[in-house]
Amino acid sequence: MLNNLLDMHITQSQTLGQLLTVNFLTAVLGNVLAAMVILGLGFAIAGWAHRRIVGLAKRYHRLDATLFAFLGNITRYGVLTFAGLFVLNTFGIQTTSIVAVLGAAGLAVGLALQGTLSNVAAGVMIILFRPFKLGDFIAVDGVSGSVMDINLNFTELKTYDGLQIIVPNAKVWGNVMTNYSVYPTRMAEWTFGVSYGTDLALAERVIRETITADPRALDDPAFFLKVNSLGESSVDFLCRCWAQSADVWLFKNDMLRAVKEAFDAHGIEIPFPNRTLWLNRPEPATEAATEVVDPAAR
Repeated sequence: MLNNLLDMHITQSQTLGQLLTVNFLTAVLGNVLAAMVILGLGFAIAGWAHRRIVGLAKRYHRLDATLFAFLGNITRYGVLTFAGLFVLNTFGIQTTSIVAVLGAAGLAVGLALQGTLSNVAAGVMIILFRPFKLGDFIAVDGVSGSVMDINLNFTELKTYDGLQIIVPNAKVWGNVMTNYSVYPTRMAEWTFGVSYGTDLALAERVIRETITADPRALDDPAFFLKVNSLGESSVDFLCRCWAQSADVWLFKNDMLRAVKEAFDAHGIEIPFPNRTLWLNRPEPATEAATEVVDPAAR
């Protein structure tokens, strides 16, 4: 049985027994050992490079952790890919044809997964260019919330009422986005209406003193207050004041109540729309007096 197996022709001129020589086994064993060494070095170098790149973001807080984690993964997989090609070359396998096959397979997969790959491409652009970061409050594609996670496929948002929103990265990168957290200060804006009989100088002084007295109001840029329009039933003041981005929402709401209470304290009326209706009612019909004439008197 063993003799028959050794006499089996592997090629036209060589049998299995002729191939299994000491030199052949030594060469195979050497290739296996070399492949193991290459793989070990590849994994070691890949892990070391990944840790070094990710560690840069941990060491320097100005660097973005998400971006460097992505770069670390790309570096690790790149090193492992080159290690795999070296292993194949060690066994005498031509990697050119393998790369060509992988390229053709990648093209077919890419055509089948256009939507998914568009999200991945958009995710790469988001991670590289960083239009927002974790913790920013953004509005995009009709939704808004705080950024909780950014990966290659989607961006996770958390709304103010605790809901999770998953937005595909293609929607994030391909739409107009508003970032409410990128700048440290923001402008708060109000419109206050007073009646036409109000002393406008008094109303302006009350609004200015009430808002600028709040510690959240910033002096720079300068406070703005002007008559903006003459409405149907009120004279409208446009007021603008800057505050820290973290304070602007509560600042706007608190000042609405504060100005209303200040108006009440100074007797300033906030009008509400009035409508005068005229009803045209027909006059009641009057019975015409009729004279009865006796026919015999004629």
